[in-house]
Amino acid sequence: MRRGATAIVAGIVLSCGLAYPVLAGAPTRTPAAGPVAANFSREDLDHRTIELAAYRGKIVLLDFWATWCAPCLAEMPRFAEWQQKYGPRGFQVLGVSMDDDAAPARTASHRLKLNYPVVMGDEKLGGLYGGILGLPVLFLIDGDGRIRFRHEGEIKLEVLEREIQELLPRP
Repeated sequence: MRRGATAIVAGIVLSCGLAYPVLAGAPTRTPAAGPVAANFSREDLDHRTIELAAYRGKIVLLDFWATWCAPCLAEMPRFAEWQQKYGPRGFQVLGVSMDDDAAPARTASHRLKLNYPVVMGDEKLGGLYGGILGLPVLFLIDGDGRIRFRHEGEIKLEVLEREIQELLPRP
């Protein structure tokens, strides 16, 4: 009986977009240069082709999110600020909406005045990044295309900004 209740709770947690690191309260952080980020090519919400490899040489914040994820929506205005602030220094935000349909993602993108590309994600794209079981999931990719940091769940944005600053060339 106890096993069944645990499975039900786990199912509810996963269906709400939460993953273990969120429940544990500690995001996954990989400070050393990791594997090369998997390349992908997708059409963004404005029908332009976005290819991750085209951003080599830049620091990329790859943000997996969805419109039903409150922490995701809370972070995104700050990401737009960082795009404005750090973009000239070689920084690029790429959003990956894990919504089933582009319409709500497009609405959220316009409402939040996002100034960076948003592509539609799916299980296949998530699988290239180790599987996306909960949201938000953020990857900070260095100029060589290597994953330097991975964060799952809510993160203190000050920590993420420090990591970005660490990777950016000095002004």
